[in-house]
Amino acid sequence: MSLLALPFPHIDPIAVSFGPLAIRWYALAYVTGILGAWWFARTVAGRPKLWGGKSPVTSNDIDDVIAWAAIGIVLGGRLGYVLFYNPVYFAENPLEIFVLWRGGMSFHGGFLGTVLALLLFARSRKISMRSMLDIAALVTPIGLFLGRLANFVNGELWGRTTDVPWAFIFPGAGLEPRHPSQLYQAGLEGLLLFASLLIALKAGKLSRPGFIGGQFVAGYGLARIIGELFREPDAHIGYLWGGLTMGMLLSIPMLALGAWMIATARPK
Repeated sequence: MSLLALPFPHIDPIAVSFGPLAIRWYALAYVTGILGAWWFARTVAGRPKLWGGKSPVTSNDIDDVIAWAAIGIVLGGRLGYVLFYNPVYFAENPLEIFVLWRGGMSFHGGFLGTVLALLLFARSRKISMRSMLDIAALVTPIGLFLGRLANFVNGELWGRTTDVPWAFIFPGAGLEPRHPSQLYQAGLEGLLLFASLLIALKAGKLSRPGFIGGQFVAGYGLARIIGELFREPDAHIGYLWGGLTMGMLLSIPMLALGAWMIATARPK
């Protein structure tokens, strides 16, 4: 292994505390991601030129749907982690399900929870479901980027052993240098995916409802599969069939779903 491995920068997971009240970076990532998504979604909804005509989603709709989305993210993300990644442990310790500040959220669960919340909201307002999903797709990489940075700060979800010179020795992961896979995923799922969606936005793809949503679903699936090549699988799950990880297995269907959404996106 490389002798140039970097020591992990021990960052206090608590950003600020007021007596017994502690605010963690993990929680701040979620709150900042939701607020950033709300601001950007309002911006997109308020620009008819991006839609090729009148926007099907108003700024007031965005103000109202953000609470639905937040509930979908938190409930779906936690339940997804419980069911997909550690069902035995939580069956034996059910109260631990509610200890959110220790981490343990599944993107795939949060994705399903958010999609369900958005579809219910769109139906109640008689808004195009595909257009609602397009806006959600545009803003989601903001939260993904911040969430992966929070994973790095927490020293969790570390990468596989490696001898690259930028490897880190993570606390709790032994003395072997490892890929900073959280940062890789922040770049792939956050920055790179966001940039590709902005290009589609500028190209007028909102005029084809479902295109940007499909691009996000397929793009995330691909980015996650690539990131999983460097990420250490959960110890209690390990590798699955053919060397797949749980993250890969859950992401493969997203490629097909995203491709179908793009292929069936029609101009308004």
